[in-house]
Amino acid sequence: MGAPKAPAGPGTVAPPSAGKAAGAPADSDEIKQITLKPPIVVRDFAIELGVKPFKLISELMEMGIFASINQSLEEEVASNLAAKHGFLLEIRHRGEGNKAKKKKKAEPVDEEALMEHRPPVVCIMGHVDHGKTSLLDYIRKANVTKGEAGGITQHIGAYQITHNDEKITFLDTPGHEAFNSMRARGADVTDIAILVVAADDGFKPQTDEALKFIQKSGVQPIVAINKIDTKGANVDRVKQQMQERGIASEDWGGQTICVEVSALQGTGVEDLLDMVLLQAEVLELKANPKKQSSGVVIEASVEIGRGPTATVIVQSGTLKVGDALVCGASSTKVKAMLNEDGKQVKVAPPATPVRVIGWSSTPDCGSIYETVKNEKVAKSKAAENEIEIKAELAALEEEATAGMTPQEKLFAAIAKTQKKTLRLIVKADAFGSLEAICQALTSITSEKVALEIIGKGVGVINKSDVEKAAAGDAEIIGFNVRSDNGVAAVAKHKTVKISTFQIIYELVDRVREDMIEMLDPEFRENKIGAAEVRAVFPIAKGFVAGCLVTEGRVSHGANARVLRRNAVKHDSKVLTLRRVKDDVKEVRAGTECGIQIEKFNDYKPGDVIEIYEVHEVRAAL
Repeated sequence: MGAPKAPAGPGTVAPPSAGKAAGAPADSDEIKQITLKPPIVVRDFAIELGVKPFKLISELMEMGIFASINQSLEEEVASNLAAKHGFLLEIRHRGEGNKAKKKKKAEPVDEEALMEHRPPVVCIMGHVDHGKTSLLDYIRKANVTKGEAGGITQHIGAYQITHNDEKITFLDTPGHEAFNSMRARGADVTDIAILVVAADDGFKPQTDEALKFIQKSGVQPIVAINKIDTKGANVDRVKQQMQERGIASEDWGGQTICVEVSALQGTGVEDLLDMVLLQAEVLELKANPKKQSSGVVIEASVEIGRGPTATVIVQSGTLKVGDALVCGASSTKVKAMLNEDGKQVKVAPPATPVRVIGWSSTPDCGSIYETVKNEKVAKSKAAENEIEIKAELAALEEEATAGMTPQEKLFAAIAKTQKKTLRLIVKADAFGSLEAICQALTSITSEKVALEIIGKGVGVINKSDVEKAAAGDAEIIGFNVRSDNGVAAVAKHKTVKISTFQIIYELVDRVREDMIEMLDPEFRENKIGAAEVRAVFPIAKGFVAGCLVTEGRVSHGANARVLRRNAVKHDSKVLTLRRVKDDVKEVRAGTECGIQIEKFNDYKPGDVIEIYEVHEVRAAL
C-alpha cells in the first residue's frame, strides 16, 4: 500500500480526524461511509466530515463554488468533498429507507391461516333531510338529530351495534353539500353502503353524488327507501329512478337489494339489518387480528382536557392500549381508547371504531395509521413524514411558478398585493369539519376579491390566533368552537373581527357577504326623461333652450346630458327650469319649458336633453 500524499509527520500515522482536518485524502483502510438525506446543508455536512464549516466553504471556493453556511450542495459536489476527506457518501432519498425496511420485513407468512371473520363496515349516505341520521338513530337507540345544529350531521360518527349476535359497524356521513370529501372518505372505507332515498322526494343531486362515490369505491349499494309512511310517498317512482340510473332493484329484475323502511316508526329496519348481514356473508369479510394494527382516521378533533383525539376504524390487526402509532406527521402512544358510548376499552379488533386519545397533533382525516415498535420510533417517523410533507408543499409552490421569468414573478406578486383580498383564520372543533369548511370557502371564486386562508386549526380560538390575524390583517372564523378567556379583549384592542357559527352554510354566506363588502360600490344610471330643443333664446347670462318634454319628466337639479345626433356634447345638471316665466321644480311629458344646463350655451334646435338618475348599487362577486 502506498504512503499517503500528505503524511502527518515523520514516523507517525495521522488519525482519521487529523487527516480530514488537513484536507488530505485518507488511505483505503481509513475510508468510512456516511449516509445522508438531501438537502445536504454546508453546516451539517461539515459536522459529518469533522471539519469547521468555514474550512469547507474555503474548499468550495477553490472549486469555484461560492456557498453560505446554510446553503445546500449538489449531490455530485458533496460526494467529491466527502471523497477528498476520506469518506464514501451514500445519499438516501426520501422513502428509500422505508422501502428497504419493508423488503426486509417481507417474510413468508401464511396470512390465510390467520384470517378470521370480521364485522362489516356500513356507510349510510344520501340527500340531506332524507332521514339518514334518523335511521341510524333508530338502529342504535340514541338521538343524534336533535343535537345537530340545523338538523344536519356536522361530523362523521362511527358506531357499532349487535344484530342477531353479529356486530355491524356504522358510519354516519354528513349530508350538507360542503361535506363532499367527508362523504367520499366514508364510502372509501366501507364494505357495504346504504343509500337512503325518501319515498316522497326521490333522487336529489346529493343522492346522485353519493351514488357516484359508492360506485367509484366499488361497493354494491343497498337502497333504503325511507319515509314510506309519509303523505305523497311513491315507492314505484323511486324504483323507476333507480332503473334509470342502472341500479334496478331485485323485484324489478335488477341486482340491487332494496328495502322499504320508516326510520321514525322502525318499519323494515330489521329487514334492512338482515340484508346487511346477508351481504356481508356473501362478501366473506375477513382480517388478521394477530398482526400489528393499522387502520383509517375517520375524524380528528381537539378536546378540552384531552388534547388531540382521533376516531379510527381498525382495518387489520388488533389495536391495544400502549401501542405506538404514527399517522402522517402525528404520533401517539395510546393512553386510552373510548367506544361510541364513551366507555374505555383495552383492545379494538378489526372493523371496530374507537376514539384514540393522546396524539401529538390532530392527524389528517382519511389518512392511514400504522403501529410501530415504540413511541421513540413513532416520533421519529412522524418527524420524517413532516419533513416530506413540507418538501412536497415547497415543490408544489415551486411548480406553480415554474417557467415564469423573474420579471413575471415580480409582476404576479405586485398584482397579488394590489388585488383586494379577504384573509381568514379558520378554527373548527373537528378536522373533518375544518377540511369541509376550507373546501367550501375556496370554492367561492371571484375576479374582484381574492380569498386567502392564512391559518387553520382544530380547537378553541386563542390569543395566538388573534395575534396572527392582527399581523396578517385577517378575520377569524370559528365553527362549533368557543374563544379562550381574555381573547375578546385582545381582539377588540387589535381590531380583529371574530365570528363563530354552528351551521356551515351560514358561515359560508357570511364570508361571501364580507367579500362583497370589500368591493367598491357600483353606480347604475336610470333614464327618467328627455326633452327636445325646439328654439334657443338669449338671456342676460348666456342662452336658454326652449324645449318640449317628449318622455318622462325633467327635474330641477337633475343630471342631464345634451345629445346631438346621438353624440354626447355635454354632461352636467339642470341649472334652471322654467314654465312660461315661472321657475318650476318639475315638468312632465307633453309640456313646453325652458331649460338651462350648467356650464353649457351651445344649444341647437334638434338637440335632445336626456335626464337621468345615478343609483348606487351593491357590488356582486
